[in-house]
Amino acid sequence: MWVFESDEHDSLQRIVQGENLTALFQPIIDLESAEIFGYEGLVRGPSDSPLHSPSCLFKAASECDLLCDVEGLCHKILVEEFVRLKLPGKLFLNVSPEALVRQMNETFRYALFHGGINPGRIVIELIESGPSAHVGPEKIRESLEKFCGEGYSVAIDDLGEGFSNFRLWSELRPNFVKIDRHFIQNIDQDPLKVKFVRSIQDIAGSVGTLVIAEGIETHAELMVVKSMGVRYGQGYHIARPHPAPGAIVAMDVARTIKSFSSENVPWGRDSITARGIVHADIPVNARQTNAEILRLFEEKPDLETVAVVKDDGVPVGLITRPELINNFARRYRHELFGKNACTQFMDARPLMVDKAATVQEVSKLLVTADRRHLMQGFIVLDDGRYFGIAYGQDLVRVITEMQLQAAKYANPLTQLPGNVPIHEHMDSLLRAKIPFCACYCDLDHFKPFNDLYGFSAGDAVLQLAANVLSRACDHDMDFLGHIGGDDFIILFRSSNWKERCEAALDEFGESIRNFFGQEDIDRGGYYTENRRYEKEFHPLTSLSIGAVVIPPGLFTSYMEVARIAAGAKKQAKQRPGNCLFVNQRYMQSGRPVEEGADEAALTQY
Repeated sequence: MWVFESDEHDSLQRIVQGENLTALFQPIIDLESAEIFGYEGLVRGPSDSPLHSPSCLFKAASECDLLCDVEGLCHKILVEEFVRLKLPGKLFLNVSPEALVRQMNETFRYALFHGGINPGRIVIELIESGPSAHVGPEKIRESLEKFCGEGYSVAIDDLGEGFSNFRLWSELRPNFVKIDRHFIQNIDQDPLKVKFVRSIQDIAGSVGTLVIAEGIETHAELMVVKSMGVRYGQGYHIARPHPAPGAIVAMDVARTIKSFSSENVPWGRDSITARGIVHADIPVNARQTNAEILRLFEEKPDLETVAVVKDDGVPVGLITRPELINNFARRYRHELFGKNACTQFMDARPLMVDKAATVQEVSKLLVTADRRHLMQGFIVLDDGRYFGIAYGQDLVRVITEMQLQAAKYANPLTQLPGNVPIHEHMDSLLRAKIPFCACYCDLDHFKPFNDLYGFSAGDAVLQLAANVLSRACDHDMDFLGHIGGDDFIILFRSSNWKERCEAALDEFGESIRNFFGQEDIDRGGYYTENRRYEKEFHPLTSLSIGAVVIPPGLFTSYMEVARIAAGAKKQAKQRPGNCLFVNQRYMQSGRPVEEGADEAALTQY
């Protein structure tokens, strides 16, 4: 039962004075890397109060003219809790236009100053609710320009809910737009919603805005949103709001995201292309008649679709058996249309892909395209000319086989290729006599960290290492595998592999600090108690990389390369901190340097 208005005002005053709000955080994830990008900060009122739900809380605050006070308290509590939990990424704070204009200069800066968070990690999420209609866009723009000048980012919430936030988008040019959950719900079943989201994507790409899809609540919705190229996602299927959310993406969600990326399939750059699923059916000429095509279908009962091409081999459409027969099933149709050109009943807008397109790329096109393309097939091109026809059933079969193969040998935590694909890939490079650099990567002082902080924190560090190393790779050239435990290997074909390794070391060294307290960071490590009940000091977890350049023709087996790379890694681990050790014995002449040679042949970075 609702309380009277005066009681609402008193309840709100008590909530503000006693700071009686609970902070919750819902992850926003990167749909390309399967990492957490940030968190939206949410609040709940006292559990025994009618103001527990945020809708009731802010409705009452608006009616009692306490909206700015309540929002100011929300921001203070969210920032302080975000810092206390040491959550990674950005913090999205919901801000009404009224609070932004009237009180943010004081309340917001106070909360940030005492919370100790860098403004670059804050996203002002402008919401359209309550008294926002009374605040003009000029005042909103003026306030946001001040905050953007100080390093804050801006997001517009619930895009598509009303016309005014489209206007704000055009006038404010925010960093992010969040698509209203209405357009994400059941998007896998509604082609109109797909078109709407695609149009938002197109606009966002043209003005440099990043898109966040809200309300992803099913596996199918996640797959469609991911396949459309939406950069960030949020919703119950990913993670629910929680007072102490996790710092890594749930394994099943990460697996879904990575399964749609050709970069993460073992043998990714050698993955199957459209050429591998094509049926080399002979096309028909655009000048042939409907009667001739009908006879062709009668002579070939297994033929379901035929491509129509011009004299130069350029395809202009597709004719399907059901469509043609249906058009001739009525009385007098044969006499009326039999002598007409076959282009009369063809699909003049078929889906066309190049034979070099990977099956992952084709699947993305099919997911967002009209469903008829999945049923009738699509045309495969060779330099713009007809090459063959492929069907959705073959595509699904191939992708399923690839995913099963990838899952069979992938590391269950990082989803990176395991030992079997690592060995096969290395052997394929050796057989082809392709030069590469083998980098054996290992985490230092990982076991005591795992023992002290628990396997969940240890898993988060392993995923951090995997993500950092993945970003160091050119996925069209390089191969990243997870040997097991805290050991990884990169087979670089990129010529600037040294710079890539050094960038990975810098990023890991900076990111790992988020897993330790300031006291541990200041002294460079932490203490644990050993089996003799003595305090033992452990340095902060670091990354060591042992690199060896493999010239063509010198080795014949992955076992030889693995042995040399392991030796380089051992040398790197003997140095403190994040380290790259390069074995240069094979870099100059392509022949190994004699044992005991000048140590100058080995270089540390």
